[in-house]
Amino acid sequence: MSTLFLSLLIAATILFSSALGNGAAAKTSWKYPLVVSTWPFKEAVRAAWRAVHNGASAVDTVVEGCSACEELRCDGTVGPGGSPDENGETTIDAMLMNGVTMEVGAVAAMRYVRDGIKAAQLVMQYTQHTMLVGEQASIFAISMGLPGPTNLSSTESLEKWAKWKESNCQPNFRKNVSPADSCGPYHPEHALALGKITCSMANLDGLNESRPFIDRRNHDTIAMAVIDTMGHIAAGTSTNGATFKIPGRVGDGPIAGSSAYADAEVGACGATGDGDIMMRFLPCYQVVESMRRGMQPELAAKDAISRIANKYPDFTGAVFAVNKDGAHAGACHGWTFQYSVRNPGMDDVEVFTVLP
Repeated sequence: MSTLFLSLLIAATILFSSALGNGAAAKTSWKYPLVVSTWPFKEAVRAAWRAVHNGASAVDTVVEGCSACEELRCDGTVGPGGSPDENGETTIDAMLMNGVTMEVGAVAAMRYVRDGIKAAQLVMQYTQHTMLVGEQASIFAISMGLPGPTNLSSTESLEKWAKWKESNCQPNFRKNVSPADSCGPYHPEHALALGKITCSMANLDGLNESRPFIDRRNHDTIAMAVIDTMGHIAAGTSTNGATFKIPGRVGDGPIAGSSAYADAEVGACGATGDGDIMMRFLPCYQVVESMRRGMQPELAAKDAISRIANKYPDFTGAVFAVNKDGAHAGACHGWTFQYSVRNPGMDDVEVFTVLP
C-alpha cells in the first residue's frame, strides 16, 4: 500500500468519523433534553430545564418543575391557597410516573401538606403502593419529612368561598338533589329516592350534565413531561382541583393515564381540563398507545380529544403529546389551549397555542 493511498485513507476515515460524530450530536441536541408543560407556566419549565440541563433525571426534573409551579401557585389552581371546596378547604392532588420502570406515585385529596409532587415522589420511592389519599396521605408525607401540618387556605381562597356562599353556593357540582338552588343540606330528589328514574333517562342525563363552566380561573393542572439527557422519560401533575368541588372529590390529576402518562419506549402526554369527564376516557394513555401504533403526536392528541367530544360535546379540555424523538403537538376542545416547551434548540421557553 502506497504512502499516498494510506494517507488518503486515514484522512477519509477521520473526515467520515468527524461528520458522523457531528451528525449524531446535532441529532441528539434537538431531541433532548426536553421539557413540555401545560399552559404558559414558563417559570416552572425554566426550573425544570435548569435541572435537566445540569444532569438531573427525568423523574427528578418533573418534581423540580411541578414544585416550582406549586410554590408560585400557578393560576391559583396549583399548590396551596386556591380552589376551595364546598367547605372552604384547599386540598392537593398530584402524580408522578417513571416512563422507564412504569412506577407511579400519587396523592389525592391530600390535606395539610403543600408539596403535592414531592409527596407523590415519596409514595413512589418508599412504598409498594401507587396512591395514598386524604388525611392518611398527609400523615405519610409528614412522617417522611415533608413540612406540615399546614393550613392550605389563603385569604384569596377564603374570600372566594365566602362570595360563593353568599350566592347560595351556585354554581356547584351537585345534580339530582334537593334543594337545587341553595347551600343544602342536600338530599336525593324524591323520584330518585323512590327509584323511579329509568336507565335510559340516567344515561341521557350523564351525557347532558349541567356543569359549572371550567376554565383556567377555576380549574387547572400543571402536567409536565420530561426527556432527560439519557433519553429517559417521566411525567407528572399537580393541582388543587376544581373550585367548589364536593369535599372528598378526586379529579384526574393523580390518575395515571388520565392527567399524564409516560412510556420511555414511546413518549408521554399531559392533560388539563374537566377532569371528571376526561378521566372516564384515560386520554393520555390513549395518546401514548396511539403513538405506539405509529400515529404522530398531533394526530394522536386530536384523536384522544375527539373521542371525548363525541360523547360530551360541551366538555372543556386539552392534551399535549410528545414522542420519544422530541416531536410534540397539542389538541383541545372548548377553549384555546397553550403549552410550553424548552429544548436545546431554543434560547428560552416557547409557548405554543392550539385552537379548538
